[in-house]
Amino acid sequence: MAPTPPPVVANPEENPTMPPEPTPAPLPAGRQIATFANGCFWCTEAVLEQLPGVLDVVSGYMGGEVTNPTYQQICTGETGHAECVRVTFDPTKVTFETLLEWFFRSHDPTTLNRQGADVGTQYRSAIFFHDRGQHEQALAAIAKYQPRFAKPIVTELSAASTFWPAEDYHQDYFRKHPNQGYCRAVIAPKLQKLGLEDAR
Repeated sequence: MAPTPPPVVANPEENPTMPPEPTPAPLPAGRQIATFANGCFWCTEAVLEQLPGVLDVVSGYMGGEVTNPTYQQICTGETGHAECVRVTFDPTKVTFETLLEWFFRSHDPTTLNRQGADVGTQYRSAIFFHDRGQHEQALAAIAKYQPRFAKPIVTELSAASTFWPAEDYHQDYFRKHPNQGYCRAVIAPKLQKLGLEDAR
């Protein structure tokens, strides 16, 4: 079994065990935010929006240098952003730990800047933590799930930065376009493999 490598942490000049506290977005009481990148956001959205306790899933971009990037810019791989989803959830019904479990179940965290046929830094595996608690839980999850993989987990851990919602046509993509080629070839089989309803 491969040894567990240290996780990738943004801003290496900072102490990785004590990351700066990101400024949380204002939320109604009883709501929390999680942000995950694990390949094409159409897939991630289709998986997470089916989980009880998940209230909203928005596809978007995070982790780059360009203000308000477009999908066309993201596709070049030159902005530094990752395709990601912002998940609003009720922590009394689904925990961040459970979301992490689904994160690691629903993609291959050992392939650097790639998920299947989707290749580029925009498809990297990343957890954008919103507070120290999420950071600590993400570190624990990497250690927990590493034994399930033959290769080292390369998931990036970064403090959440500005989230840029993707264009409207990306939102709820699988629900709106279940017969589109990518949806039929990639998303529907993934949902079936994960034991989730093929929600349309």
